[in-house]
Amino acid sequence: MKRREYLKTIVLGSVLPMAFSSYGLSPYIEELWDTKKKVKFKSQWDKFQDMKWAGPEYWGNRLQDWELRDGAVECVVSGKNRNLHLLTVMHQNGDSALDLEVTIAVKHFNLDSYKKGCVGMLLGSKGKFDDYRSAAVFGKGLEVGLSTKGQLQVGEQEIKTPFSEIPKTFKLQIKTKPLKSGGQSLIVRILNPENNKELFESPKLEVKNEDLAGTFALLSNIDLGWKVEDKPTCSFSDWVIEGNALQENETQLFGPVCFAQYTLNRGKLKLMAQCSPFESLSGHSVGLEIFKDGAWQTISKGELVNDGRNKLFEVENWREISDVPYRVCVELPQSDGVKRYYYEGTIKAEPKDKEDLNIAVLNCNMHYGFPDQDIVDNLNKLSYDVCVFLGDQFYEGTGGYGVQYQGEYDKRCLDFLRKWMMFGWSYREVFRHHPCSIITDDHDVFHGNLWGCGGTHADVSLGYGSKAQDSGGYKMDADWVNMAQFTQTGHLPDPYDATPVKQGINVYYTQWDYAGVSFAILEDRKFKSAPKTVLPEEADVFNGFIRNTEFDIKKHRDIDAELLGERQETFLKNWVDDWSNDTQMKILLSQTNFATIATLPKGSTSDDVVPKLYVPEKGEYVEGDDFTKDMDSNGWPQKKRDESLEIIRKGFTFHIAGDQHLGTFVQYGVEEHGDSGFAFTGPALNNIWPRRFWPPVNAANHSVENPAYTGDYEDGFGNKISVHAVTNPYNHHKEPAILYNRSTGFGMVSVNKKKRTITSSCYQRFKDINETDAQYPGWPITVTQEDQLFKKAKYKLPKVTISSDVLPVIRVVDEQGDLVYSLPLAEKIFLPKVYKEGNYTMQFLVDNELKKEIKAKSSAGNVEAISIWI
Repeated sequence: MKRREYLKTIVLGSVLPMAFSSYGLSPYIEELWDTKKKVKFKSQWDKFQDMKWAGPEYWGNRLQDWELRDGAVECVVSGKNRNLHLLTVMHQNGDSALDLEVTIAVKHFNLDSYKKGCVGMLLGSKGKFDDYRSAAVFGKGLEVGLSTKGQLQVGEQEIKTPFSEIPKTFKLQIKTKPLKSGGQSLIVRILNPENNKELFESPKLEVKNEDLAGTFALLSNIDLGWKVEDKPTCSFSDWVIEGNALQENETQLFGPVCFAQYTLNRGKLKLMAQCSPFESLSGHSVGLEIFKDGAWQTISKGELVNDGRNKLFEVENWREISDVPYRVCVELPQSDGVKRYYYEGTIKAEPKDKEDLNIAVLNCNMHYGFPDQDIVDNLNKLSYDVCVFLGDQFYEGTGGYGVQYQGEYDKRCLDFLRKWMMFGWSYREVFRHHPCSIITDDHDVFHGNLWGCGGTHADVSLGYGSKAQDSGGYKMDADWVNMAQFTQTGHLPDPYDATPVKQGINVYYTQWDYAGVSFAILEDRKFKSAPKTVLPEEADVFNGFIRNTEFDIKKHRDIDAELLGERQETFLKNWVDDWSNDTQMKILLSQTNFATIATLPKGSTSDDVVPKLYVPEKGEYVEGDDFTKDMDSNGWPQKKRDESLEIIRKGFTFHIAGDQHLGTFVQYGVEEHGDSGFAFTGPALNNIWPRRFWPPVNAANHSVENPAYTGDYEDGFGNKISVHAVTNPYNHHKEPAILYNRSTGFGMVSVNKKKRTITSSCYQRFKDINETDAQYPGWPITVTQEDQLFKKAKYKLPKVTISSDVLPVIRVVDEQGDLVYSLPLAEKIFLPKVYKEGNYTMQFLVDNELKKEIKAKSSAGNVEAISIWI
């Protein structure tokens, strides 16, 4: 097709919510949707070439089940509740007269062999939340169409027709008309699409307005239970929706650019644009543009080629000192020209001179609150500079329909993408204008638990459940794993060592330096040993739990097992000693924390009971729990846990983690409580596994203000932890309980580079952040940079006074030449501390160049003061 000289343009704006009359319509919502007016929508699938996507006006359930073929949209499988939702038109109150029609061609040669099913339309689609996205993914409404036997179905009613079987091709017409008595009359006609000859007309039916209020969808509902057959059911064309009092928003699209995320690291911009599956369209393009010097400038342009349907843009030597608008431009060829779509955002100027760097902390996102607009609204009331998503951006069951482990490779990619796209649909406004780190956890690669074993392939001969996971490695094939990883993490700074692991699975662990803070980004699943493969058989390990209650895991601290792996340990050893790029403070980002901060009823040998546990009243203490021994956490293997902490604390590193479904603030201990750094584990956004921490202590004086669960403990593996705050669930007596009663929310970590402090905040979901009790009890918590190592240090080295204006980095090295710690000085006077008596060397560096070296012996008493000139 020749390119037309003109281009049609559409800007993909922010997500707009919707409301139904049953909840009331605020003036704000009314502004977002057009006021009621005459609307005539008509599908335009005939303008596109064939592709695995229905177009930007639609959301398909599932993504892989709907394709454009020969000018029509086709449901390419036979399965339960397949539907295609229109995003741009809403019937708010259900009181408008409607004229609807669509032409349906049955593709299944034996559709009437199925006992139950319906093909047609879904009217009045509504989800659990007043938002068109909720309706698109989870919407339920009034089914109107023909059954697999050719009979008319209107909701639960079945009306006899003259058809002995469903016609191979037919036009479905639906007309409604308001009744003076309330509600509407509804008439359904079946026509021959070739000559518009009427084949059937239903009697006049009465329906309630509330049954028609909502959005519209096409329906292919063949009830096979959970079974899905790779047999096309039917295709739809010439879909028309017409009404005199409908609402329309023609920019309320999703795709062809769904969202984008980026990082800026040492002058290199990496921006990943997530696109829809339009790659088969000949002549399409995806480009990145920035607004500079009063005009849009194209930075890069190309085609969509990745299995994950994403486009990575890399820009070297980014030196902008002010915010720069960007837009991702997609050009899609159509029969009447090229249509151009834009997704806009902002590349923020790196806030190098800003005293605080504020980090939004998010993790663990099931679909219970989808589309999660309350989280986005609350976050936008806060001032944050970067956001970090620490894993489980979705779960296997996200969006319904289960998970596709097997079958055609690209279908499995699209199954992943539907869940990932839901994540972006919820949270793209969080990172549209801010740099963002995203890391994958177990559920992001379709695992309940993941012990990567350096990239091996799991034994799936016994299925895709716990037995496969216990064998170690990845259940999905390497190409799929690489697709899933790259889609979520491809925008991160380049890997420290990009050498793939086993099966050719890629790595992404890396260092991100931004605005004076250096982040180490880990993959704490990929190299970890599977406990079932390294512990004695008598332990009886299942799903990472020891089922033999007589087996003492604390006696197996020194087993030959990996946690982070040698490669990541090497990376961390270099990172803690790297203070280049004007780095002042260090943050570790990982999927989970280095402890097991959870309890279960005493005697539990698995965590299957977690979702069913009693939810206490506020202020109540749960008795009878004991520390869990969940080897999914980084509390195991214990020896490697300790070795990892010994490395990390050398850089005075604060740890931010996710995964645990329980917000916590703890201090790690190795040889004694409090001798290592602090860790903040953020609460889950949507909590599928509501853990808790009720240690067996005297709780007689327990209260919300003075919780009995804080203090020094050893977890189930014997690891030392000092617990300062926990987001234990309690009964809010509000619905939906699955959100309110599972201690959901998000975190914020504020790093003050001048004062060298770290403040952790932990916000409750469904609480306005401006309310006095918006945070969970115990937060906010502030610690200092030196607290990450010096809290329990008993010995001192000579007090140092810097006489020059330049503040150096101090390195303390022991007698063996090993690094004890490394730190850029914040003030001219500094008292170095150490944990052991002995001889040390203090090295002072500027721009990584050694300027001064002083040898000294540590002392538990008074120490001399020395002055040095750099």
